[in-house]
Amino acid sequence: MHIARRTLLGALAGSAALGAVGPSPAAADDEAGAAATSAAGDAADADRVTEAGQAEARASATAAAAALARLLPRHHRQVTFRTVPRAGGADAFRVTGGTGALVVAGTTPAVQLTGFHWYLRHTAHAHFSWNGAQTALPDRLPGVRTPLVKAANVTHRFALNDTNDGYTGPYKGWDYWEREIDVLALHGYNEVLVYAGADAVYHRTFAEYGYDDAELRRWLPGPAHQPWWLLQNMSSFGGPVSGELLDRRTALAKRIVRRLRELGMTPVFPGYFGTVPPGFTRRNPGARTVPQGNWGGFRRPDWLDPRTRHFGRVARTFYRVQKELFGSTSMYKMDLLHEGGKPGNVPVGEAARAVEKALRAAHPKATWAILGWQENPRREIVDAVDKSRMLILDGISDHYPNVTDREADWGGTPYTFGSIWNFGGHTAMGANTPDWAALYDDWRTRDGSAMDGIALMPEAADNNPAALALFSDLPWTDGAVALKEWFERWPRYRYGGADAHAVRAWDVLRRTAYGTSRADRWSEPADGLFGARPDLAVSHAAAWSPRALRYDAEQFDRALPELLAVAPALRRSSAYRYDLLDVTRQCVSNRARLLLPRVKAAYDAGDRARFRELTRQWLSWIDLLEKTVATDADHLLGRWIADARSYGSSEAERDRLEYDAVSLLTTWGGRASANGGKLHDYANREWSGLVGGLYRLRWKTYFTELDAALTAHRKPKPIDWFALEDRWTRHHPAYPARPSGDIVRVAREVAAKL
Repeated sequence: MHIARRTLLGALAGSAALGAVGPSPAAADDEAGAAATSAAGDAADADRVTEAGQAEARASATAAAAALARLLPRHHRQVTFRTVPRAGGADAFRVTGGTGALVVAGTTPAVQLTGFHWYLRHTAHAHFSWNGAQTALPDRLPGVRTPLVKAANVTHRFALNDTNDGYTGPYKGWDYWEREIDVLALHGYNEVLVYAGADAVYHRTFAEYGYDDAELRRWLPGPAHQPWWLLQNMSSFGGPVSGELLDRRTALAKRIVRRLRELGMTPVFPGYFGTVPPGFTRRNPGARTVPQGNWGGFRRPDWLDPRTRHFGRVARTFYRVQKELFGSTSMYKMDLLHEGGKPGNVPVGEAARAVEKALRAAHPKATWAILGWQENPRREIVDAVDKSRMLILDGISDHYPNVTDREADWGGTPYTFGSIWNFGGHTAMGANTPDWAALYDDWRTRDGSAMDGIALMPEAADNNPAALALFSDLPWTDGAVALKEWFERWPRYRYGGADAHAVRAWDVLRRTAYGTSRADRWSEPADGLFGARPDLAVSHAAAWSPRALRYDAEQFDRALPELLAVAPALRRSSAYRYDLLDVTRQCVSNRARLLLPRVKAAYDAGDRARFRELTRQWLSWIDLLEKTVATDADHLLGRWIADARSYGSSEAERDRLEYDAVSLLTTWGGRASANGGKLHDYANREWSGLVGGLYRLRWKTYFTELDAALTAHRKPKPIDWFALEDRWTRHHPAYPARPSGDIVRVAREVAAKL
């Protein structure tokens, strides 16, 4: 354990926190008073708390109390939050108190919430997650027999992928973001990527460099596609955006940033590294840009040479505008030459130094965050900059087995242990949790380690709640996580009590979907074949997804009857219903991999009767999958569409935003990107509307043609899948935005068919 962390743990274990907010229950006062008497001593003499410090502490604790009032309105008055100073840079919390009178001390409001959530899980057997919650609590919260004290073993707990704004919810509003931030705070995160509002920053910046309002709004993509524009991969698609849309997204970003700051969390903003609109050199004589070629069938924006005075001017404008809109922060995310970016004849090291110089001029103490992905960051980049003020967010810690020495790879640059367990928002269950248990503590504690954080970076959030909880526990756990014991405890607070069936269900899931490892060079589970472009030999829906299921499907099936057998009293929470939905959906999805080889065998044998029977079965499983996911609000294409349309200020804009949102899930872009760029179905997901709409239509069309070919003893005619998909994306039926059906009944129906 690091000395600073050990010191803070000791101080918290024996001292009362400062800056109380809320009621002062007698039991809590007695305990806190005794702790204060034993701890005040030299700490008080060495560091007197000023009135300003006390006011700041009270404000911090008020933010935590306000969050708890949102989350547990019946119980929040039973908790007093207090703020303690950070010793040696380590975040820590301490939970004490008797029944109905808890005291939670922590270094920031977010850490206080982390401490309360740790108590909630391990003492009160309740919790919150991305997907469902269990909040069936007694009228008075149970007390803590032994003070619960923990300190973070790393500084940085970073959350959200660059792609999150596209794949999770580009048109979500404040209600969504308020809860999302609360959940991230409860899970211990202190740095959150904020891409919302960046469109307004670019728009206002380049308005000062010869561009008019209309052409800039045409350059900006629709919100669903903006993450890739910010990564310098593309522009324009899904646009133009309206001034009203820019204003709404700016207002939302301001609320997100304000709340993060209230909770003591760091908003991580995009920094400026050289992206410019078309025609920049024509409007700005003497400027030099480097064409970036294509990405996935899209023309990439030009790159402004960072060594030039024009770059310095644009960067100053960018950071000024950003500060005017959202204030400053201490971390800026920039992925220089991301995914095949071309430096041309610009020396990469010199470019990196110039990008860093511009950042330092605007924000002298800021950290440059950069993604560790594929060959990025190039060694020339990290060797050129101040390594102590760069943080690499490693996206492949649990992906490739040959990744073993990040200190050597990046020359000792500080980095985070990261996971991308989900690509494109696929609904598949699973993560490489054995790698987390085996690697995290080992990498962190070895001699010369430069690892000082974690990075939660699934390409889409709001999935795999067990993965969220386990990964988030790493920075707050001494030593390696014991997976078997962790998964035994998980259902107790996930559902609210001990249950042998729940334990057995999650042991099955631990050994199957959550038992995979990077040994096969994948970090995500396989996506479903019902969502793939039809082919009798298809093995994956997205071009870069695993080619086979990474665990035994029949073993996985055993989890469903165990979940259905959980005691009725523990089946009332949204957490249980979500898990039942997820396991049911995965069982149905896995049927495709078992059934497709039989369909192919029948076709190859020319057995029309058998082929027709098996394809009827295939379509009936699709119908059952549609029925399953229709029971959950977060699995509805209709809701995704309604969110997008709610941002439009005219019917034409509503239609445009709907296309932006739906195309991301289907063709991703035009024909060149869908086919040549292999982006079609990259964001496939088993959602009601997609399953029963596009996916069923494709397979029905395919099987009809194969049947006709068998009948006529000819080869099947080729089908223009892009034309079908694009037509459906633009002219699909209306889909409900509210769930229907009962997941328990559907799950029983599925279990009976397995």
